[in-house]
Amino acid sequence: MHVQEWLDTVPAAAVYAVVGLVIGLESLGIPLPGEIILVSAALMSSQHSGINPIVLGVCATAGAVIGDSIGYAIGRKGGRPLLARLGRKFPKHFGEGHVATAERSFEKWGMWAVFFGRFVALLRIFAGPLAGVLHMPYWKFLIANVLGGICWAGGTTAVIYYVGIVAEDWLKRFSYLGLAAAVLIGLTSVLIIKRRAKKAQLEHREAEPVGAGD
Repeated sequence: MHVQEWLDTVPAAAVYAVVGLVIGLESLGIPLPGEIILVSAALMSSQHSGINPIVLGVCATAGAVIGDSIGYAIGRKGGRPLLARLGRKFPKHFGEGHVATAERSFEKWGMWAVFFGRFVALLRIFAGPLAGVLHMPYWKFLIANVLGGICWAGGTTAVIYYVGIVAEDWLKRFSYLGLAAAVLIGLTSVLIIKRRAKKAQLEHREAEPVGAGD
């Protein structure tokens, strides 16, 4: 998927909306490439494309928090029958093995599973609905959800943005160094060729009288 190329074709406001929507749907429990969309948009913001990284981070965070909260409400209302239906429709993402792994994480870590789950693709899809299914107290879920959303969405946006700026600056310097090196190599080659040509010409002149005497 050429995500960044596609994002380049839409206005900045649409990019914010797409990022927030995709991340929200992923957090709700629909397997979508939220992280890929966010990374691509953050990289675009570092390339002076009119996308504000702060607004982008806010939209991504809002999508993550709202999506997780809706997923929690759906999971709490639908319960385990909901997971069973999702498992039949999306066995690759909601199979029994994946659900069991997520449940073990929740049993072991509690609200921290919601927080750290934001950074893991599998748990990012499961965190909201599964917290609702397991009847985690909403205030615990909300705290972990908000903190996780801020750290993941805001942190990812900031890191990719600054990495993009540093990489662009480095590439510019590299291009200047490459140009200087090419000029230096070219001048050196010209001087070497001239020196060898002059030397060959002198040797030829010195050899001419000897050839005439023979």
